[in-house]
Amino acid sequence: MLKQVVSVLLAVLLGVGVAWYAVQWRAPEKAVAEQAKPLPAGGDFTLQSVSGPVSLSDFRGKVVVLYFGYTACPDICPTSMATLKAALGQLTAAELQQVQCLFVSVDPERDTLEHVQGYASFFHPQIRGISGKLDELQAIAKQYAAFFRKVEMPGSAMAYTVDHSATLYVIGKDGKLQDVVQHAAPPAELAAAIRSRL
Repeated sequence: MLKQVVSVLLAVLLGVGVAWYAVQWRAPEKAVAEQAKPLPAGGDFTLQSVSGPVSLSDFRGKVVVLYFGYTACPDICPTSMATLKAALGQLTAAELQQVQCLFVSVDPERDTLEHVQGYASFFHPQIRGISGKLDELQAIAKQYAAFFRKVEMPGSAMAYTVDHSATLYVIGKDGKLQDVVQHAAPPAELAAAIRSRL
């Protein structure tokens, strides 16, 4: 009886060990596959700011960090903007002069351009707030493989919320998308991604 129990335990431990080894062996391969995943097409666009039209092409010669969100977002956007602020804080003054950040509001129904700019500049003066019509925003989000959708909240004071992706897009000085950084990444990772394109 004892011999059978020991045999079963050894078999279980061996199975767990093999499974663990397989996961560890595949983990680097998975990481490489994720890094090799093609970037979205990206591309130029034009939206509105408090001071008039803003196009991505206006910032040729600068590294642009692009983010889609909205000012009433309770958690994801403040986290992303705090990450961006901290990353910008790791750059030198000379590096910072070569960077422009754009916060694109995907809630044009509620976010006025003044409000979007106030929200963006609260985190850092290097961040410009822009927005546009819903169809324009949808087209630009598609270019960057971003998503957003309005979610009704009956009985809530907010009336609705907006589900959206939480990716920071690093665009090179030539206007081409070069890197994507998730909002939960350490600021140092975003700073490194920006610096590598300067």
